[in-house]
Amino acid sequence: MVHVLSSRVLLRPTDPERSRAFYGKALGLEIYREFGTGSERGTVYFLGGGFLEVSGRAAGPPTETLQLWLQVADAATTHQELLAHGVEVLRAPVQEPWGLIEMWIADPDGHRIVLTEVPADHPLRYRP
Repeated sequence: MVHVLSSRVLLRPTDPERSRAFYGKALGLEIYREFGTGSERGTVYFLGGGFLEVSGRAAGPPTETLQLWLQVADAATTHQELLAHGVEVLRAPVQEPWGLIEMWIADPDGHRIVLTEVPADHPLRYRP
């Protein structure tokens, strides 16, 4: 059996500085650690129960198979904060048929990110 102690998503951006500005400043993710030096340094951000590492450099466009799911406390407030930071919102917050409130953004390379609010009465918050 594999006993996982920690995990992270590894993201290889086409422009590391632009991606660090997006994740660190526009989204306001807190830094867990940094390694290396200069423009090619790696930065690892906290993602709630996981981590997002932005390091290296991609040679081509992003894959559509990678999407990030981030839970937020208040989608409407997050929406306004992101707009104030110049983040392009692909879709404003909408309550989905399954009860979650979701909005969509993309990072500078086009990786899609869903920001999700779990309402207080949603089954994810309790067991009947």
